[in-house]
Amino acid sequence: MTVTLHKGDLPAGLNFGKIIAVDTEAMGLNNHRDRLCVVQLSAGDGAAHLVQFARGEYDAPNLKKLLGDPNVLKLFHFARFDVAIIKHYLGVDCNPLWCTRLASMLCRTYTDKHGLRELCRELLGIELNKQQQSSDWGYDTLSPEQMNYAANDVLHLHALKERLEMMLERENRLELAQKLFDFVPTRAQLDLMGWPETDIFAHN
Repeated sequence: MTVTLHKGDLPAGLNFGKIIAVDTEAMGLNNHRDRLCVVQLSAGDGAAHLVQFARGEYDAPNLKKLLGDPNVLKLFHFARFDVAIIKHYLGVDCNPLWCTRLASMLCRTYTDKHGLRELCRELLGIELNKQQQSSDWGYDTLSPEQMNYAANDVLHLHALKERLEMMLERENRLELAQKLFDFVPTRAQLDLMGWPETDIFAHN
């Protein structure tokens, strides 16, 4: 595993291929209150690139171009949160996308454990250390532990996609999964506009 930290933006010329794993770290889970601190990315090749933002400085043209590229599939775990916070702070629509958590919920119906740690343990035989999950990502200098934690959130998503895609196809739910992935940006927009927990399809 190699982890490279970039301040403010990706360098020009990096090639991540046609499928890129993406995750974010923020000061909390409220997209309006809690600022975006880090975006981490991987091409699934054992290398992770972390882009760290100073407070209020989100002019990252190279990163924005990559995340907004319609020819690059963005691979997330719990895309709903990441897509919303990227839209709010970077102004980018992440399309097309694939979400390992949504995929897991559709095909691993024998369990209610759909976190990244559980997926990596069951499907890949990899044990993740989630100790830094609630750490302070607002520091100017990230610790080695934080950097490794952030990297692990993207390094295994390509392999998980392969396993989950086979399970979805086996259960004849691949088309349904794709429809959910296509809806994620709309769900994220509803979150940003003030409908985070309201089911607008429900009959009240």
